[in-house]
Amino acid sequence: MRHFTTELEQLNSKLLEMGNRVESALQRAVRSLVDQDESLVLEVLDGEHAINQMEIEIDGLATRLLALRQPVARDLRLLTAALKITTDLERIGDLTVSIAKSSRTLTLQKAALRPSPHILQMDSLVRSMLLKCLDAFLHGNTDLARSVLFADEEVDLLRDTVYLDLQDTMRREPALIPSAIALILVGRNLERIGDHATNIAEDVVFLIAGMDVRHRAKLA
Repeated sequence: MRHFTTELEQLNSKLLEMGNRVESALQRAVRSLVDQDESLVLEVLDGEHAINQMEIEIDGLATRLLALRQPVARDLRLLTAALKITTDLERIGDLTVSIAKSSRTLTLQKAALRPSPHILQMDSLVRSMLLKCLDAFLHGNTDLARSVLFADEEVDLLRDTVYLDLQDTMRREPALIPSAIALILVGRNLERIGDHATNIAEDVVFLIAGMDVRHRAKLA
């Protein structure tokens, strides 16, 4: 039993490490947009393999524990949640790579456009959501996880604002259309990261409280 507890602690540690790697990559990707810094883009691209490898390791550990230990109650919820959380974290990693590639595109274009305050606000919000998910997971805090659910709507509204602003820019200055499209993709990817953070928050609530809050965050 002690060995099983040690393995669960190892699983928790790996999940948190993966989450922190993903959040750090997102921070660098958006910073590369602001600074048009190719070195930061390369750091994000080079770090993708490590994130993917962590997903494989966590999935393997969780699957093995499910098969060999046949856990029940909270331990079973932890292992099933871990499998879902790693999938969302890996997808956030993929979206972060896409943001870095958009940054590279803007740099190569020598674009006059820089990310708007709304894009930077989106970045700050989705990274906060992600960190809250990880903190809620670490400390078993359902209130913190639920706060992420309510933040998702604000991310959606910011994405719409980004799109409308850049659409107006394209109408006024056709020469900036390629750059504006790249930034629209950044906004879309940030919004999708917010969706994945919301998924993780739902999994954390289920893990801690045994409640399924999918599709009813506003009622929770």
